[in-house]
Amino acid sequence: MLLAVDVGNTQTHLGAFDGERLVEHWRFQTRSGATGDELAERIAGLFALCEMSLGEVDAVCVSSVVPPLGAQYEQLTERYLEADCLTIGPGLKTGMPIRIDNPLEVGADRLVNAIAAYERFGEACVSVDFGTGINIDVVSAEGEYLGGAIGPGLAPSLSALIERAARITRIDLEEPQEAIGRSTRAAIHSGFIFGFAGLIDGIVRRIEEELPNPRLLATGGYASAVVPFTETIDEVDDLLTLKGLRLIHARNTPTTD
Repeated sequence: MLLAVDVGNTQTHLGAFDGERLVEHWRFQTRSGATGDELAERIAGLFALCEMSLGEVDAVCVSSVVPPLGAQYEQLTERYLEADCLTIGPGLKTGMPIRIDNPLEVGADRLVNAIAAYERFGEACVSVDFGTGINIDVVSAEGEYLGGAIGPGLAPSLSALIERAARITRIDLEEPQEAIGRSTRAAIHSGFIFGFAGLIDGIVRRIEEELPNPRLLATGGYASAVVPFTETIDEVDDLLTLKGLRLIHARNTPTTD
């Protein structure tokens, strides 16, 4: 069984794969100071809830945008699992040429999403990841990573607004009922959901001027909330990054005849 680990700035997403089949997946809050022992305890507990065991894991693949945690997952694997740990980084076989000024700048999560999106469509495509930041990543028809755009995420933007506006209290974003909000809460729902939908559409349309007719899909925590109000994205795949990790692990695993 492969344990795929997507470590984001806000949340960590785990997926257990049996071959190409995703058996189960879980999310928990990312804590940059967590040790390998703490992570092992948490993951073992999640496995136990699903009547699974860490002993079933024979491979681990990790994408981390929080540098200290990548090493902790390697420590976890070495100490508690009879498995090899593959960490996304330079030197891996990804099957995707990187056509940007400095390929080392590409975040692991961005490349993983791009690979999964191209595997899904097999043609020019754009993935939009609604995470701590919004990552928009572009792949050519030939399967080359071309770059993209990075913008502010919904959750950090909302937190910044609440911290700086004394009369605004913390709220959970909900589907707006109308563009003209008739209360502060309704106005925030309108501004954030419609506003970020417009941001995405604006960037995507500019990308389409440079790369005609790409396929589009979204992933990440707020994707399902925002995508219904966009005019450019039709598909949401919450498991995109985990699927990309499985693909990269497969491409770096020797085959036996």
